[in-house]
Amino acid sequence: MPPFGFLHMRAWASLFGQLLRSPRAVCIREVHFHSQGTRDLSPQQMVVREKILDMVVGCFKRHGAKRLDTPAFELKEMLTEKYGEDSGLIYDLKDQGGELLSLRYDLTVPFARYLAMNKVKKMKRYHVGKVWRRESPTIVQGRYREFCQCDFDIAGQFDPMIPDAECLKIMCEILSGLQLGDFIIKVNDRRILDGMFAVCGVPESKFHAICSSIDKLDKISWKDVRHEMVAKKGLAPEVADRIGDYVQCHGGISLIEQMFQDPRLSQNKQALDGLGDLKLLFEYLTLFGIAEKISFDLSLARGLDYYTGVIYEAVLLQTPAQTQESFNVGSVAAGGRYDKLVGMFDPKGHKVPCVGLSIGVERIFSIVEQRMKTFGQKIRTTETQVFVATPQKNFLHERLKLIAELWDAGIKAELLYKNNPKLLTQLHYCEDMGIPLVVIIGEQEMKEGIIKLRSVASREEVAIKRENLVAEIQKRLSES
Repeated sequence: MPPFGFLHMRAWASLFGQLLRSPRAVCIREVHFHSQGTRDLSPQQMVVREKILDMVVGCFKRHGAKRLDTPAFELKEMLTEKYGEDSGLIYDLKDQGGELLSLRYDLTVPFARYLAMNKVKKMKRYHVGKVWRRESPTIVQGRYREFCQCDFDIAGQFDPMIPDAECLKIMCEILSGLQLGDFIIKVNDRRILDGMFAVCGVPESKFHAICSSIDKLDKISWKDVRHEMVAKKGLAPEVADRIGDYVQCHGGISLIEQMFQDPRLSQNKQALDGLGDLKLLFEYLTLFGIAEKISFDLSLARGLDYYTGVIYEAVLLQTPAQTQESFNVGSVAAGGRYDKLVGMFDPKGHKVPCVGLSIGVERIFSIVEQRMKTFGQKIRTTETQVFVATPQKNFLHERLKLIAELWDAGIKAELLYKNNPKLLTQLHYCEDMGIPLVVIIGEQEMKEGIIKLRSVASREEVAIKRENLVAEIQKRLSES
């Protein structure tokens, strides 16, 4: 049973099966009336999306997080110089006489601004919201210019690595619960990276630029990354080769121990501090029972400038069958520690240490779409429990009174918006929409003071006293 106990794989299949078969979904793929990198979501897709988000948010709440929201746009000055080379991807809004504004690029910087502005020193929060980036969209890989992020962050001064370990536990719970397949979470530390750059001979002024190049190793080969560092960023070839010796290393606690003994890294205090924290982190991860899902990976860089300590990124492990497909979605969750970001917004520079994670729901959604399109079962787009029907004419008033009674009792109910609908039409609607129960009222039922209750699946009908109808429906729904 997955940690969430949510859905067996067959249930996922039945839920997501017709995502790409719906006429609306086809329309989205073939006709573009909106901006590139954005999309409409059909009712079928929204069902899937809500299930994914419910699971993610359920995990955040289980770990004690409060919900927060911030504006879709921020003062431009609040966002600039927080994202390194990616700052060029920020959407600026046209000046309309006053403030220079930009659409938010992520949910982390607005959270840091909120903490500083409200003088909050301690908070465990989650945030689900849209963000915008001016990058080239690759729709098939789940990359958009407008997309949803789901973030969880722990702000405050705590003992080392306990909040960081919980963030990794949350990532494991969510990815296991979604049953997307096997995954690994790569872990590194920005202090180890900076220490590595220093001992390899990278000038300090080039740390961020080289870090940004290393961050591309999951997308392009070491040869191409080396070429970028040497030809485009002016790094000496021998320095690039020294970096290459390190960034191709990955492993577990034994690699951390090995790095402690490394003749170059062991001479750098920053790197030693990072290695010490990672050793403690792996101790806690072992206690959480997830150490085998975590890999210490020296190639992990995370290009955003605000990270200061532990960084991590979850990737799905492809089976041989999957590697033959062109579909490659990249990382599905990521995060890290950013201890100085809040201080950048505080007039007095007061710092609030933070660590957090972001779940890549758009990419997960793309994976689900791709993997489930081979299954053909129908997705319910409504939650209607009962349909109010009649076999006779001139019964609209009775149907309206009856459905009001059901709504007032908290039962999800529908009827057809016609004075005199045909019974067969009403029953076909129930079958098409997956509505489990029908209540039928007609002249005979009115005389006898009863209502017929019909199961759509079995087509069995029973007569229920009118005054007992709500209780009987509630009993049946609680048993289903």
